Order: sequence, then structure tokens, then C-alpha cells
Amino acid sequence: MGAAGFGVGDIPDIDFDDLTSPRLTDVQRQILEYTEARPVEFDIDRMLAEAIAAAGVGDPDGIDDAGGFGDRLRAHVGAIEADEGLRQLTRGSLRQRIVRLLRNRISLTDLLERYPEIESIEIEKPFIVVGMPRSGTTHLVNLIAADPGRRALPYWESQEPVPARGQGPGVSGVDPRYARARAEHDALMASAPVVAAMHDRYPEAIEEEVELLDLDLAAYVLEWHARVPGWRDCYLLLDQTRHYAYLRKVLQALTFLRGPRTWVLKSPQHCEQLGPLMATFPDATVVFTHRDPVAVIQSTITMMAYSDRLRRTSIDPQWLLAYWTDRVHRLLGACVRDRDLVPAERSIDVGFHELNGSELPLLEELYRRAGSEVSSKAREGFRRYLDGNPRGRHGRIRYDLRRHFGVSPDELRGRFDFYFNRFEVRDE
Repeated sequence: MGAAGFGVGDIPDIDFDDLTSPRLTDVQRQILEYTEARPVEFDIDRMLAEAIAAAGVGDPDGIDDAGGFGDRLRAHVGAIEADEGLRQLTRGSLRQRIVRLLRNRISLTDLLERYPEIESIEIEKPFIVVGMPRSGTTHLVNLIAADPGRRALPYWESQEPVPARGQGPGVSGVDPRYARARAEHDALMASAPVVAAMHDRYPEAIEEEVELLDLDLAAYVLEWHARVPGWRDCYLLLDQTRHYAYLRKVLQALTFLRGPRTWVLKSPQHCEQLGPLMATFPDATVVFTHRDPVAVIQSTITMMAYSDRLRRTSIDPQWLLAYWTDRVHRLLGACVRDRDLVPAERSIDVGFHELNGSELPLLEELYRRAGSEVSSKAREGFRRYLDGNPRGRHGRIRYDLRRHFGVSPDELRGRFDFYFNRFEVRDE
């Protein structure tokens, strides 16, 4: 990977000259040599046994199979197994993720059985950020979460939302869930440091609640980790109203565990699930972010191609281009179709160009539509976040669709006229 030019301050721009034919670092080669020698197996019964043991709740006689969870688990695993290009490193991380999701699901069920009053907790008037990947949703949700009166989902909590029985902060006062997330982040930065310039998931960063939805194995998250068109098709057929109700249950548990403040949520998945989203959170105020789909796609597939140098045995830029162009098309098509399901008086549409460090008027309008005011403490939090997080602070990526993916921006943009006709979106 080469770097040329300069970004913010003295941070160089990042120009991938080895995106599709990567030159691995010594650390990356050592990681792959170690993991490739250790084949990973996806035995569902064994993974379930590991999850039960980690939850510390005794044997719950398997796992709650309400609503066909077992079928979704088998489909999830089957989709991973069908992807023959995964390295053992990726298979290992996906297996670990399944065990973690199962453990979290068991722990949640146990918590609800011990404290049934959790399910009477109200999730009132949340803010929900809806928009494409790479369209400013992460920036905006972190900005709103700088309001000390709001409750958001930090990355460390998204990975382990419910503590296992008997686990809590030790004498140091550090939650072991946070410590594990910190160790994971440090390891990622050692093996793939450029990730921070794309999407830095440090433990305190605000994460998407689809990680919580996936306790019910009902999210599109797996599509970001592997080539799983089979899982995409399974996910798209699900009755998401039921699964979003499960998400609400997880939020109730988190409110019980860490305090009753008004939630701020976000996910690109909501673009194609606006009906279930509004049925579940009917008093939400929604902010839609909009960006040139060309910029969204090129950012997404560049990030995916870079990650694939460790995740996969080879990189296929044409597959990435075709899959994610289709995926973004589906998401935006559903958003255009269903946008009016969200009441105009409780929603706003924001262009990516407006997320430029001058967001305070935008936030004032968002709060007004929610029937709320921006407090002085919230205003201080917003300004502190904006000052500390200028765009490109980790370095800017130089994108080149023609060089890396063999397509021109105009050719790609022409497939999204329906989106430009519906929303005020600027070409980039």
C-alpha cells in the first residue's frame, strides 16, 4: 500500500496501489501462517455447548427456538460453509461470533426470566439515524450520542450486551466486556491499521443495533463478513416486525442494566425495514442521511477489498462491485418506496455535504421535531465531538473505481436515477 499527498494536518492520504494484489506485512503473514494451520469446524451442537458454558446458567435444555431460531442458525452456518474462499482466520472469527451470539441470547433469556419487569420498560421517543453505509450515519449517531441525556450503544456493549452470570467489574472497576473489546481492537490495529481510516470500531465508538438484532439471527450483518448470498435471501424473506420486536426487548434489557435515558439508534439495514422499524418505535424521530451512491459503493467495496487481504484466499473486485451495487440498489429502492411511512413532521433528510462540522442548526431542527430542546450540556458535547473528530483525522482514502474495479463513476451513477429523482443528492 502506497501513500501520496496529504490529508488532515500531517496525516498522509492513503492510496492503495496493492488493493487487489496485496503486499502483506510480516505481521499479517505470520498471522495467516499460524491460523491456516488450524482448521475451523462449525459443529452447531459443540458451539451451543460452548455458549451454555460461557453463559454460566446451567443447561437451559438447548436454546430458545421460538420463531424458527434453529432454522435460521442452520441457514447462517450453511451460508458460511458454502463460502469456499474464506481463510481459517475468518472462519475462526465467524465461529467465535456465533458462539458469542448464542451466549448473549442465553444470557438475555436468563435475565428476562429473573427480572420479568424488564419487558414493561418503555423505549420512548428514540432518535434513529437511517442511511447507506459510508453516508455519514456513524458520524451523526456519535455526534447525537455526545448529548449526555441520550443513551447509545458503544461497540464494547454491542458485542456483549448482557453480562454472563457472575461476570462484572473486578477490583479495577473495568468491565471484562470492555477489556475484551479493547484487546480485540488493539489486535486489529496491529494487523490492519488502515481500518481506522475507514471505520474505526474502538470500544467507545457508537455501534449499530443490528448487532443486537442478530441475537435473533435476523440481520444483514453476515453479508459484511463473507460471500453469503444464501443468507441474504434468507434474511430478506424474514418477517422483520417480529425480529424488531426482539430488538426492542434487548434495548429494554440494556436500559434496565445501564440506565433509563432516551435512545439514539442507527443502521443502514433500516433503509429496507422502515415498516417494521416504525411499527416497533412508532414515536421515533428519524434522520435520513443521503449520499451519492457512487461514493457509497466505492467506499464500501474498497473497504471490503482491503479487508479481504486477510479474510480471503483471493480478492475478486468484480464480485464485490456486482454484489454491493445490487445491495445498495435494493436498500435505496426500499427506502424510496417506504420513506413516507415515516411522518414528515418527525423526520428530516440530510445530505452528506451537510455533515461538515457545522451540524448544530441541523441538530436544533432534529430536536425541535422530536418536541425537545438542545440543552447547554448537549450543545457543549456536540461542539466537543465536532472539534475532536474532523473528517479524515485518520487519513483520507484515495478512491479509484476505474483503476481498481474497472467501472466509471458515471456508468455506476446512471443506475440510481430513481434515488436522485426522489432526494436532493449531490454528485461526488
